[in-house]
Amino acid sequence: MKAADFEWSDLRFFLAVARSGKLIAAAQALAVEHSTVSRRIAALERALGAKLFDRRPAGFALTAQGELLLRSAEAMESLALGALGDIAGADMGISGSVRIGAPDGFGSMFLAPRLGAFSALHPGLEIQLLAMPRTFSLSKREADIAISLSRPKEGRLHARKLTDYRLRLYASRDYVARHGPITAPGDLPRHAFIGYIDDLIYAPELDYVPLISRDLKARLKSSNLIAQMMATRAGAGVCVLPCFMGDGQEDLVPILPQEVSLTRTFYLITHTDMRDLARVRAAADFIAGQVSEAKARFLPMVF
Repeated sequence: MKAADFEWSDLRFFLAVARSGKLIAAAQALAVEHSTVSRRIAALERALGAKLFDRRPAGFALTAQGELLLRSAEAMESLALGALGDIAGADMGISGSVRIGAPDGFGSMFLAPRLGAFSALHPGLEIQLLAMPRTFSLSKREADIAISLSRPKEGRLHARKLTDYRLRLYASRDYVARHGPITAPGDLPRHAFIGYIDDLIYAPELDYVPLISRDLKARLKSSNLIAQMMATRAGAGVCVLPCFMGDGQEDLVPILPQEVSLTRTFYLITHTDMRDLARVRAAADFIAGQVSEAKARFLPMVF
């Protein structure tokens, strides 16, 4: 192979396919046609004289040669991102895009209403919010910033604690009027309960029903916390909700606030290679600042 045969920019296409395992997903991430991705991968394989992927029905899997190239390509990407951060962090305006992955409740109910102010501060920046009940892989570049319920245990990731937050039981005023007040934890099993679908709980921190009562069984289940809240507001039953969500709904009332109170934590996670990029740093600092200002919403006074 001659150096002239090797096109450095083809590594961007290689990394996108290696991380997603799909041509179409890689093409979407790079904002190109999937045929372009296929052509650039083929050109890279010809230039290297090596097969980098096994084409399978389920997607693209790295070969042994592909695994070797992946380590080098990620190291090169890290150097490029570091150089970009040094330059962009100096005096250039913040531009490009930043993708934020967050749990559905935090992302939709807390963060989304505040992102307009961040956008106004940086008109050249495209802000992408993934508000979904799932975890996000920063190593696969599914997001630039992730809001998580736990600290990462491995990988080149940096975590900063955003805040603890409190959860309580809530029901609608209509539900309480129809079924009467709930005065003791022992009353709960006799009431309709709303919760997560057991096998779709994406984080162990959300499996809190056994902590309230082992006799508590949900009759209505959803993988989406906002769906749970909406069912609760409609009078379908009792539900565990973060206080920053439940306390903002005038038609909901806390149930057994002195007896039942749980605390969880939000962490802001960035990849070590990305955290000093101006756009990532600005978004992370904005989120942390907004959470800090709203501390009382996340940790209201115990009744």
